[in-house]
Amino acid sequence: MKHIFVVDDEKSIRDILKKYIENEGYKVTLFDNGNTVLPEIGRMKPDLLVIDIMMPGINGMDLCKQIRKTSEVPIIFVTAKGEELDRVLGLELGADDYLTKPFSPRELMARIKNIFKRLEKTYPNSSGVGLKDIELQKDRRMVQKDGKEIRLTTKEYELFEFLAEHRSLPFTREQLVQKIWGYDYLGDDRLIDDLVKRIRKKLAEHGSAVQITTVWGYGYRLDG
Repeated sequence: MKHIFVVDDEKSIRDILKKYIENEGYKVTLFDNGNTVLPEIGRMKPDLLVIDIMMPGINGMDLCKQIRKTSEVPIIFVTAKGEELDRVLGLELGADDYLTKPFSPRELMARIKNIFKRLEKTYPNSSGVGLKDIELQKDRRMVQKDGKEIRLTTKEYELFEFLAEHRSLPFTREQLVQKIWGYDYLGDDRLIDDLVKRIRKKLAEHGSAVQITTVWGYGYRLDG
């Protein structure tokens, strides 16, 4: 049974989400602040976290920073703030998705299921994909350069894997959003720009020759 942490200082929201998540067959643990979450991640090993950004004490952004030091567990941010800066910053910190309050619990459940569906993909007889100096191990969801892992968040990995499997082919931002988030995703296609920027930075930090090329007026392709 999948285990989901809900971290939100509003009791009414915690109670509603608990009801919806449990109705879908998942286990739920509720937290009213971020301070008590970190030790429980190591002990209870949740499969996904839903985190409110604006909380007293440690906020959602800082909590995500701490989690990402040791874990790549999927994270969905929820917040009453909808400015682009918050969205971009949240994704740069390693969040997998982002919902602005008020939101439909059904929409949240759809996004949770979409994340689990992608994580549970299997690749029979997958021994790896070679891209110049990069090895993509699909069965382990791992990217390596000269044997050293390039740590990617869930969405960074999924975008990189998709482009790698379709190397040299260009895709529009809209097509990539549909492939990475799902056809029912209503988010901003500029999320792809944020992901590409972060992946490029990590490849450059490891000195990789693999490049994600901008196709001006169209989208992106991976040259490898």
